[in-house]
Amino acid sequence: MKKSLLIVLSALLLGGANGVFANEETKEAIVEVDSAKTDSAIVETPKEEPKKEAVVAPVVEEEAPKAEKEIHQVIKEKMIEGGVEFMGIVLLCLIIGLTVAVERVITLNLATTNTKKLLETVKTKLFGEGIEAARDAVANVKGPIAGIFAQGLLRLKNEESTGDIESSVVNHGSAEMAKLEKGLSWINLFVSLAPMFGFMGTVIGMIQAFDKIQESGEMEIGSVAGGIKVALLTTVGGLIVAIILQVFYNYCVSKIEDLSSSMEDSSNSFMDLVSKYKRENK
Repeated sequence: MKKSLLIVLSALLLGGANGVFANEETKEAIVEVDSAKTDSAIVETPKEEPKKEAVVAPVVEEEAPKAEKEIHQVIKEKMIEGGVEFMGIVLLCLIIGLTVAVERVITLNLATTNTKKLLETVKTKLFGEGIEAARDAVANVKGPIAGIFAQGLLRLKNEESTGDIESSVVNHGSAEMAKLEKGLSWINLFVSLAPMFGFMGTVIGMIQAFDKIQESGEMEIGSVAGGIKVALLTTVGGLIVAIILQVFYNYCVSKIEDLSSSMEDSSNSFMDLVSKYKRENK
């Protein structure tokens, strides 16, 4: 019995020892596996690159370019600053003066005629087909020179003397000149009136500025500068209007002088044709 117990106890002790050793080996194996996993994780885990800080460029706000005012807006503002009373009168002078000037420019340009061609046509018709054919050719042409020729041919048809025909031609030429010069006096009037009204506005503005100085008893630039500015704007407005109308006036005068010279030469040439025609048809 004692031997069998000893055998059993020895077997148990051996089994326990083997279990302990087995457990130890298991633990060591587990530790080795864990360490292997850790090493592999360490090896496999990529190193994190240091994050680069993004450099943010400072935002520079560009100032939007200021819109330039158009010229008509500037003129409108200056007219309002100059005062409605005198600037309105100056503007009225400009409108009426320009209306008359444009009408005169159109009329004078329509009155321009190719004198040499017209005179050659009259000569061909008069000596080739007679007075009526010459009158029909002249009737289709507009202008003062054609009117002078028509008047002379009418007198020639009525068989008047050369002196009477010449007097009729001269008188008709004077009437045509008066028509051409019509309206120029109005342009000249507004050329003179515009700066006068501008100067008047300047004088009144200066008087108002000095009244403010007298009331305040002190010379304050801020209170006086506004009145002086208004006064000077009316002068500038009047001078601008006068310059514009003066250009149109001089153009019209120059055009009338050219037409007058052409009418005089054409009348003399026409009278030569009349004299020649009368000599050939006696």
